[in-house]
Amino acid sequence: MTTPPFEPPSAADIDTVSRQLGRPARNVIGIAARCVCGAPTVVATKPRLDDGTPFPTLYYLSHPAATAAISTLEANGVMTELAALLADETVAAGYLAAHEAYLNDRNGIEFVAEIDGISAGGMPERVKCLHALVGHSLAAGPGVNPIGDLALERADWSPTVCECVPEQ
Repeated sequence: MTTPPFEPPSAADIDTVSRQLGRPARNVIGIAARCVCGAPTVVATKPRLDDGTPFPTLYYLSHPAATAAISTLEANGVMTELAALLADETVAAGYLAAHEAYLNDRNGIEFVAEIDGISAGGMPERVKCLHALVGHSLAAGPGVNPIGDLALERADWSPTVCECVPEQ
């Protein structure tokens, strides 16, 4: 097992993520990306949940403003536009590499046979969930997931501008 590419969550992080999600956060093992203000933006979730369920989505977008922006892209048909880019060999190769990087990150935490070879967001052949792909882009950094990066560029939300709601 390798060292995860993120920090473990604090109790305050778990409280924040629970508020972001509107439900108790479960099986969060790390904060993979943060807002410029320090609030969680992407959480990392255990590859096998506490109840034994295999969970392929390692990187989960939790920030409400980011989630809303990506939902708008999906509603406006951007997934179809980005999927068409996979016909380009360079984009397809980058997307395959992103898939492999995702699997390496998850398998470095725990190998789960039931989800072996399955990453998230439709990688490496489809564009199925921009939330997962943007979560991966934010966690891994620019240049790792070309489709996630492009979706992030198209979003009306930016990780460089805080849109967190202050505590009330």
